[in-house]
Amino acid sequence: MAAVLVWEIVVRKVDRPTAWSYDIATMTYGAHFMLCAAYTLYRHGHIRTDFLYEKWSPRLQAVVDALFYTFLFLPGMAMFFWLSWGFAYESWLFRERMFSPGRLPVYPFKAVIPVTAALLWLQGLSELVKSIQAARRGRWE
Repeated sequence: MAAVLVWEIVVRKVDRPTAWSYDIATMTYGAHFMLCAAYTLYRHGHIRTDFLYEKWSPRLQAVVDALFYTFLFLPGMAMFFWLSWGFAYESWLFRERMFSPGRLPVYPFKAVIPVTAALLWLQGLSELVKSIQAARRGRWE
């Protein structure tokens, strides 16, 4: 993304701007943002409201986390995958392109959506296992 933007700045000063640089920068940033979501979950970097959670014992935290992963997060990510799979598949079938002047293919970037959902589901499963272990032991590893 940075290389594309630098290229665009140089070309704009020397010759004329490209029609595709903004689209490439946007799609690569979006892909980067989405593909890093599971890693952010692994590092506990997502926003959470800790004003109650931090006062609970580690066992209660783990039980609540396990319940939320089981009944909200994992089913939500499964639905996200199911819906985004059809969205990406249809885009691949039609070889969908952007409406901007560059007419870049957008279907590879739409495929990132179900990949992101699958990675988040796998990381959520890992977090569920950690929560169950912490609930049994009464402490986080």
